[in-house]
Amino acid sequence: MPPSNPTKELLAGIKTGSPIAMGYIPIAIAFGALAAKAQMTVEESVMMSIFVFAGASQFIAASMILAGAGPGQIVLTTFFVNLRHLIMSMAVHEQFKPFPKAWKIGLSFWITDETFATLTLKSEAEKENITPFFAAGLMGVAYLAWVAGTALGGLGAKIIPPGISAGMTVGLYAMFIGLLVPHVRQSLKIGAVALLSMFLNTVFQTFLEAGWAIVLATVLGAFFGALIIKEDA
Repeated sequence: MPPSNPTKELLAGIKTGSPIAMGYIPIAIAFGALAAKAQMTVEESVMMSIFVFAGASQFIAASMILAGAGPGQIVLTTFFVNLRHLIMSMAVHEQFKPFPKAWKIGLSFWITDETFATLTLKSEAEKENITPFFAAGLMGVAYLAWVAGTALGGLGAKIIPPGISAGMTVGLYAMFIGLLVPHVRQSLKIGAVALLSMFLNTVFQTFLEAGWAIVLATVLGAFFGALIIKEDA
């Protein structure tokens, strides 16, 4: 194990997380614009991004505010949507096991779908190079981009056309595809797990709320993946 170089590790993490950050900015701008339509001030939408940092839940919350839903309904719905973070946290915990407890607590807040995918889909050799500073750089740059994008969206809500604002959310799907494709090229089994999860989510949404559908599809997809994907020796 080479000697620790915090600055180099932090910069490497920032470099790895930069594509995620670039993908977050247009989506966060779209959220900021939607939050403004929901009569949230720029300060309120930015504070939500600072303390919640969960894109899907924030979009759902803003949409439910627009629809006149009460606080209890919003909290319950976003709780179910975010249950998948329990599964992701357990997976990332294995990589963070050697980290000091303070680092684990601090980094746990920054786990998102994209940072989770970036951390867990690395090869075994690459995983050995994941240090607290690397993880902080990767996740921190994504977090800052999300908060900054929210502020831009809130400030520019009056001048961003609705069509452009809605179209920005397409970037979320493009980012997921960009994260997935390189790993599918290495193993078709990963692609099979992704397709199965997508199929299950589509089926479940025909008779379940979106939050429950996502949670069940994630659990079953992860279970299937654990059965067919063998770790390299």
